[in-house]
Amino acid sequence: MRILVTGGAGFIGSHLSDRFLEEGHQVVVVDNLITGSIDNIAHLAGREDFKFIKHDVSNFIFVPGQIDAVLHFASPASPNPNSPFGYPQLPIQTLKVGALGTHNALGVARAHNARFLLASTSEVYGDPQEHPQREDYRGNVDPIGPRSVYDEAKRFAEAITMAYMRYHDLDTRIVRIFNTYGPRMRLDDGRVVPNFLVQALTGKPLTIYGDGSQTRSFCYIDDLIEGIHRILLSDFKEPINLGNPTEMTIETLAEVVNRLTGNSAGFEMLPEQRAAEDPQRRQPDITRAKEILDWTPKTGLVTGLKQTIDDFRGRL
Repeated sequence: MRILVTGGAGFIGSHLSDRFLEEGHQVVVVDNLITGSIDNIAHLAGREDFKFIKHDVSNFIFVPGQIDAVLHFASPASPNPNSPFGYPQLPIQTLKVGALGTHNALGVARAHNARFLLASTSEVYGDPQEHPQREDYRGNVDPIGPRSVYDEAKRFAEAITMAYMRYHDLDTRIVRIFNTYGPRMRLDDGRVVPNFLVQALTGKPLTIYGDGSQTRSFCYIDDLIEGIHRILLSDFKEPINLGNPTEMTIETLAEVVNRLTGNSAGFEMLPEQRAAEDPQRRQPDITRAKEILDWTPKTGLVTGLKQTIDDFRGRL
């Protein structure tokens, strides 16, 4: 297959590119490098089966040659308002890539009669009142709050993807991705795992906002890539959760990071800086992925963090 990956210079997109190239496919990456990095795909430069196009997919996308699959992963993803690469700092770009970018990527898939896969997110569930979150849960989302630029962009992206499936009979897939970590995350990403790792590796106390009781479920990148690969090749067309169902508190994560890095500075509790719609708990129900894809995460937190720590240490 010849596969187009939008956002392919990003954290997840670059790992996807590696996976498909390893299997003998051709990969075309389209990325404007606002949040992605050329370093993530530098090792692929010069390969005959790989092509990089610097382009903003919110504008019309043209890729010469046949395309067999389109994977739409272009979007800012960090909710941190202090990060220059988070969607609070890129609100218009985030909305445009979720709306116009998805429309353009779907147009490529339709023009080439290609299979289309949308990278959606657990954020479509908002601050959930159902726990864990199943795919049929409709969410608790504030459409005008600070996080809405990302939440609503992804919700619209899902809606237009399903419209293309129903109206144009396009072969589509939707993956709702929960918290994922691993090598190639931006050091200044602003999310909790990179924040903790950078602080720990520089000997600083880990900053926890609030009492540390808020929870997340962390999936290692290799497990996520395997799940995406399986859903792309399956015949299942409804949204599907991909994430690690092992839930933990942020305080527990901080303790594990300090132990693995040998950081003796501990952690400090700071006043909560939580917006009203920030989720206090986040855990995927992956029953559908187990039944449809025979997929469950295989990488334990300690193993995944050790590999991520090695990567961060090498780049700091």
